[in-house]
Amino acid sequence: MTSVRRLFVLLCGFEIMRKTISTRDRGDRFVLSEPISAYLLDTTEGWILLDAGFDRAAIAGPQEVQAFFDRTGCYPPVVGDDHLIEHQLAAIGVTPSEIRKVVLSHMHSDHTGFLKHLPQAQVWVQRAEHEHAHTPGLGGGYSPADYRDLGLDWRLVEGDWEMVPGLRMVSTRGHTPGHQSAMVELPNTGWVALPFDVGDLAENFEDEVLPGAACDDVAALAAIRRIKALAAEHQALMILFHDPTAIQSLRLAPACYD
Repeated sequence: MTSVRRLFVLLCGFEIMRKTISTRDRGDRFVLSEPISAYLLDTTEGWILLDAGFDRAAIAGPQEVQAFFDRTGCYPPVVGDDHLIEHQLAAIGVTPSEIRKVVLSHMHSDHTGFLKHLPQAQVWVQRAEHEHAHTPGLGGGYSPADYRDLGLDWRLVEGDWEMVPGLRMVSTRGHTPGHQSAMVELPNTGWVALPFDVGDLAENFEDEVLPGAACDDVAALAAIRRIKALAAEHQALMILFHDPTAIQSLRLAPACYD
């Protein structure tokens, strides 16, 4: 029996980026407004947050904006007040202090922004991702200020694992060295596949198009195929993390999937 009662999709803002960041060698002339998401699970064992959004304070001034653009190759994200995680939690009736477990798909800056507001939580991540994210001088899409020297309660895992009945984490190395995805079982909806950044857009899965950035192209393609196979095996609803079309038809918090 699953211990997961409800899944909330938190819309945490939008990243403005060249399409090629999501689809390798496709769409260089197009700029997309891609959602930044996080997922909150209501379980019999407490609230679990999957990923932690983007910290808009990281780009508060002109120098920070330019540094962010230089570091990621994206335009500055758009994060309104209604996109702030704390506001969405309040609408659900949850305080940050009630979240005792956080699972990170990986540690890019659009997945780690709210960690600093969750000092009481265990933070679960793949060991390979944690080690990579703590590499001295690391650039790219990582924001060390989100997670370094904060006294976070790290819980390092390796490979596939189950946090609670109904929440299975799947190793999907490729986009980053320790990327992981989730399979969630709900009482009425059934299985939900959460690929995170295995593929940003539907076409990543439909046409097996690699993400724009990968640490290992062979592993990245294998991850796409693994998520497709798991979704088919479990007849799962797939919720895409960054797809600007799919997000418009999802049930967004405070609505939920149950």
